[in-house]
Amino acid sequence: MNYHNPPRAVAWWLFACCAMVFLTMVVGGVTRLTHSGLSIVEWKPLIGALPPLSHADWLELFAKYQQTPEFIKRNHDMTLDGFQFIFWWEWAHRLSGRLIGVVFLLPYLFFLFRGYLRGALAARVFGFFILGGLQGAMGWYMVKSGLVDDPRVSQYRLAAHLGLAFLLFGLMFWTGLGMLQRRAVSPAPTFTLRLGNGLVALVFVMVLSGALVAGIRAGLAYNTFPLMNGHFLPPESFMVEPWWLNFFTNMALVQFDHRLIAWALMGLVPWLAWRVWNEVPGARIPALLLVLWLAVQVTLGIATLLLQVPVALGAAHQAGAMVLFGLLLWVVHAHRRA
Repeated sequence: MNYHNPPRAVAWWLFACCAMVFLTMVVGGVTRLTHSGLSIVEWKPLIGALPPLSHADWLELFAKYQQTPEFIKRNHDMTLDGFQFIFWWEWAHRLSGRLIGVVFLLPYLFFLFRGYLRGALAARVFGFFILGGLQGAMGWYMVKSGLVDDPRVSQYRLAAHLGLAFLLFGLMFWTGLGMLQRRAVSPAPTFTLRLGNGLVALVFVMVLSGALVAGIRAGLAYNTFPLMNGHFLPPESFMVEPWWLNFFTNMALVQFDHRLIAWALMGLVPWLAWRVWNEVPGARIPALLLVLWLAVQVTLGIATLLLQVPVALGAAHQAGAMVLFGLLLWVVHAHRRA
């Protein structure tokens, strides 16, 4: 590590933490798609890091799972081997979250001790650690919602859990970029910059809408494109009362909203990239990558829908959203620092 340039060292550490958040999100996506998320019915932040070490331990955990609504209503014929499969995915997801805490906290204390992190920057970066802890707590709060009566987690808590992951990723990534590019920021935001900021917010909203799609399993309905079973907007989109509840619980409208945001991004993101390309030559590489990845992400989304959400494609589509989010942040940051 180059100690003569502490900000650069801290930046690459933050990028490594971003990579771990990304990996944890990918494992979490597979956990959700394989219906493994309700296999561990307790939250033990410290001793829970140890997996079962004996056959008796496995039987004890399986007995606890057999008391859950998911086993009683859906998996009543599950064997111990089947339980072990879903257990390992959830355990890996929780373990990766714990490892993020270790990889974050120990270098943070080192950088703090060496004076690389001071004042407001040290406080801001420590805030990321607090946010990571809240993310873990939200994950357990989400799991609890599926251990009561209906063996399915709340779509609202799922959206909050995923949204916090993207927020943590974005804050760490943005801070790291700022340490690598420390030129002055223009005091007068341009239209392009305002457009970029708006698109960052729009992609974040799309992530939340995708969580709602996953939470109510709306991806298993209307598996046609570009129309939804022959309709632009299905006639059953506002069947739920009160009307506003349709935006969160109606499969037709929830999926329609997700598609509508995708259509908007397909027009607005290339426009942003074109403006950045002409205004900031130094930002042309991230602008080009952003447009190319948007095409990949849209293709993944369409394929996931048409094939009724296979695990590999569903996980890739969720991962692609964070890549798109990161590239967009890179473009906006490069424009600000030009």
